[in-house]
Amino acid sequence: MRGVTEAPRTEAPRADDEPPLLDELMPWAVAPLRFGRAWVVAPDARTLRARWDRLAAAEGAEREALFRPSRARTPGSAVAALPGQRTGTARFAREPGPCPAPVRVAHGPFDEQWLLPDHRLIDTARPELWRVAGGPQLFAVEQGYVPGARGPALLVTAALPEGRSPAGRPGRIRPLFRRPGGLEPNLAPGLLDFLGERYGREVDAREWLAWTVAAALPSPAGCRVPLPGDREVWAAGVALGRELVDVQARGALSGKKPRLPGGRRPYVRAAVPARPTAIAYDAGDEVLDLGGGRISPVPVEAWEYRVGGVRVLEQWFAHRTAPAEPGSLEAMGPGDWPQEWTSELLDLITVLALLGAREPERAAFAAGGLGGADLRAAGVLPPPDRARRPASVLDHREDGPEGQFMLL
Repeated sequence: MRGVTEAPRTEAPRADDEPPLLDELMPWAVAPLRFGRAWVVAPDARTLRARWDRLAAAEGAEREALFRPSRARTPGSAVAALPGQRTGTARFAREPGPCPAPVRVAHGPFDEQWLLPDHRLIDTARPELWRVAGGPQLFAVEQGYVPGARGPALLVTAALPEGRSPAGRPGRIRPLFRRPGGLEPNLAPGLLDFLGERYGREVDAREWLAWTVAAALPSPAGCRVPLPGDREVWAAGVALGRELVDVQARGALSGKKPRLPGGRRPYVRAAVPARPTAIAYDAGDEVLDLGGGRISPVPVEAWEYRVGGVRVLEQWFAHRTAPAEPGSLEAMGPGDWPQEWTSELLDLITVLALLGAREPERAAFAAGGLGGADLRAAGVLPPPDRARRPASVLDHREDGPEGQFMLL
């Protein structure tokens, strides 16, 4: 038709023009853990010991029902011990043994709880992660993509992460190091050398992680990491990222507990009742209300902080107050709201407030000058297949099923 001018077509960016995927840059990734039964994890260690004693004292059909068997685990399953854990490997039905010492795990974003580290109780424990946990190790937890959802694409924890997205989407766990003791970075071979030449400075694994936390972007294909062409932009992003990583990891890098400035630190204004059932927020007075218990000041950035579109404070509260089936092991817990939960809540508010206040700064690093084509031309991408497999860890003994020595 004459007189009509067609609008110019905008071509979709080629894959090599987009920021590279974290999946290529940190090739070794592990799927989330699958506990299989809710009672093996709890916000306090005392509850886990009480549940263990209840299960171990039960017999026959009662023990079977309390255990909650699955296709992967029953009281009669024979499995190896988890790496680094001194727990029984005899079948639970025959010899439960003593209660294993609970360990701290990241049970969702910013929610550290306790786990019974007994392989006989956990459907899918991911032993390869347990082999490299501890010491200087940090875990980057890629959040499942949720269209339009607010929140970071990547979180960091020093505790072993469960790795599941709060929105129910599958995520991926990427250890920073492939071997215990902070050895062999989990990065595409040649990446650190490439970045060092580009920015005129030595780049190590922790600096890389700091930049990634500051700049990571969600996408349907997975988390993407823009890489700047300017060394000053890189340095600024690394500086911001170091602070974000330290806050997320609860001071694991600096050795100092995250704190808000004086006058902005949250305090308990009215004690939390024995059994709070609801959580609410008053933005005008900056008050967090837990069934009549009042905490303030709570910055709006802390209340509104979300991961995968889910408000973190609401989920943290639900994990401690959701009703459980009467008579089940999950129903066993503290009779009253423990003081330690309030202390943990104050710490969580601090962490979320500090992160939320810095969130607008991350937008400055969302655009990068380097795409996948630059990394492919340098031979960094694609990573070799061996980089996607866990490294062999042969420096410690692991007990196999029924107490047999297991060769790795």
